[in-house]
Amino acid sequence: MSPRKSDSRDRMILSAAALLREYGASATSVDRVLAHSGAPRGSVYHHFPGGRAQLIDEAVALAGDFIAGLIDAAMQADDPVEAVDAFFALWRDRLVESDFRAGCPIVAVAVETNDDAPQLARSAAAVFARWQEALAALFLRHGLTEQRSRRLGAFIIAAVEGAVIMCRAEQSTAPIEAAAAEIHDLLLHTLRDSAGSGSGPRS
Repeated sequence: MSPRKSDSRDRMILSAAALLREYGASATSVDRVLAHSGAPRGSVYHHFPGGRAQLIDEAVALAGDFIAGLIDAAMQADDPVEAVDAFFALWRDRLVESDFRAGCPIVAVAVETNDDAPQLARSAAAVFARWQEALAALFLRHGLTEQRSRRLGAFIIAAVEGAVIMCRAEQSTAPIEAAAAEIHDLLLHTLRDSAGSGSGPRS
């Protein structure tokens, strides 16, 4: 594949991810992606023989990989509370930088029916599962049981995503700051209790 063709493909995927964040899945059309990316029209079905559904699917995968990479980097922190604080701060910064226009592209796909492309919902679910597993691994490493770690991972992802939606609606960072503060306190108490139990991880 020539560099030019590869560049067109990458630009279209990046544009699709950006449009998903801001406008949602139903508004992310091939025409809109082409206009945003500047890619030639003839490249669409060359790079994406599955059409719009394949393009959006790959944009979901790209966005999922990006956030998973940030979670994986945060997992290297010695303090899991600090790592989760950083995760919330990341989303807060993205909201502020976009003037509350950019949300989560994974949510954008998950909340729509996509009857013509059911694989998109499966892809979104896989991304959420990957994020949850990364967080669960962090908590497991710091002494919580596997069951509690998985519950906390799911809860944090749900809290972040819900807070992002509320922030966009309210044009304010207050919801994500409130969620971050409550989860910060919850983790402090949970990890302190686990460390002080003297009998190994607690559920």
